Amino acid sequence: MPSTSTSERTSLLPNGDRRNFSESDNTFLHRTSRLFKAEGEPSHQDSLKFFVFGSWLNILLVFVPLSIIAHNLDWDAALRFSFSFLSIVPLASLLGTATDQMSTKLGQTLAGLLNASFGNAVEIIVGIAALLQDQLVIVQNSLLGSILSNILLVLGCSFLAAGIKFQESNFQVTAAQASSSLMTLACITLIIPAAYNSVKSPVGSLLASPLRTAILLLGVYVAYLYFQLKSHSYLFQAEGNQEAEEPQMNIVAASISLFVVTVITAFCADFLVASIEEFAERYKIPKPFIGLILLPIVGNAAEHVTSIWMALKGQMELTIGICVGSSIQIAAFVVPLLVVIGWISHHELTLFFANFETITFFASVFLVNTLIQDGKSNYMEGLMLITLYLVIALAFWVS
Repeated sequence: MPSTSTSERTSLLPNGDRRNFSESDNTFLHRTSRLFKAEGEPSHQDSLKFFVFGSWLNILLVFVPLSIIAHNLDWDAALRFSFSFLSIVPLASLLGTATDQMSTKLGQTLAGLLNASFGNAVEIIVGIAALLQDQLVIVQNSLLGSILSNILLVLGCSFLAAGIKFQESNFQVTAAQASSSLMTLACITLIIPAAYNSVKSPVGSLLASPLRTAILLLGVYVAYLYFQLKSHSYLFQAEGNQEAEEPQMNIVAASISLFVVTVITAFCADFLVASIEEFAERYKIPKPFIGLILLPIVGNAAEHVTSIWMALKGQMELTIGICVGSSIQIAAFVVPLLVVIGWISHHELTLFFANFETITFFASVFLVNTLIQDGKSNYMEGLMLITLYLVIALAFWVS
C-alpha cells in the first residue's frame, strides 16, 4: 500500500484546521466589543458631556429648533435667516470638535486626511445647498468670502494679537511659502477665465467647461496633502515639544457625533440659503455682501478663536496652518469639488468669477504672500491685513 506523501497530508490552510477562523472571529469580535465599550477611552457619558457642554458656543444650539420652527411656520425672512445663521455657528464648532477628537486616535496621516476632508465641512454643506437651489452667486461669493476671511481677517487678527504680546513672531518660511504658492496657483485659475471672458466670448471655449481645470486643481491638492503629511511633514511641525492632548471622547462617540451634526448642519444650511433671497430684497442688503462677508462668519467663527489663541501662545506655525491651510482647502479642494458636483447634478458652476471679485482675491493673495515671505510677523502687518478686509467689505456693501 503506497504511503501518503507529506504534501498530501498537509492542509492547504496553515495550522491544518478551522481553529484560525474561530480565533480570528474571536479576535475581531473582541476588538469590536472593546471599541463599542470604549475600553481604555473616555466613557460614552463623559464623551457626550464634553461634546455638549465643552464650549460656550454651544449655548447657541437653542437656535437649531428655532430655525426649524421658523422655516416650517414661514416666519419673517429676518427671523428665518437670523435663526439659521446663529444655529450653524455652534454646529460648525461641534464639527471641528468631533473631527479633532477622532484625529487623536487615528495617527498623523489619517488625522491629516480627516481634517482635510472635514476642515471646511460647513462651507461644503452651505455650498451644496446653495448650488442645488441655483444660487450660484451665493456659492461663489461664500467660497471667496471664506478665503478672504481666513487670509485677511483671521490671519490679521492673529498677527495683531501676537504683535501686541510679542515684539515679533517667527514661523517656518518654507512651509508658509509652499502654502502661499499653492494659493497663488488657485488664484491664477480664477484670473484666467476672468481675463478670457473680458476679451472673448466664452461660448464653445475650453474655459467654458471648468471641469478639466477643477480636476487638475484636485490633483494638485492631493499632491499637496502628500507633501504636507508625508514627504515634507517636518516643515509643517511647530518648533519645540508639543504636549499631546488627551482625548475627551471615545472614537465611537466622536464618529456618531460627527455624522449627526453633519446631518443637522445640512438642514440648517438649506434653511439659511432658502431665506437669503427674501431677506436681501426685503431689507435692502446686497446679496454679494451676504455671501462674501456674513456667511463666512458662520463657518469660521471657531477657527477665528483657535487661530488667535495659538498666536497668543506663540505657535505661529499652527496659526499659519489654520488660516492659510483652510484657505487652500477651499480654493484647491472645495471650489473644484463643487464644480464637479454641479456638473453631476446639472447645475453649471464655473470658475469664472466677476472681475471685481477676481481682483480682490488677487490683491489679497498678493498682500499675504508679501507679508509672510520673511517668516516674521508683527502687529503692523496684522493691521494691514485687517484694513484690506474692511475696504473689501465696504466695497461689497455699496455695490
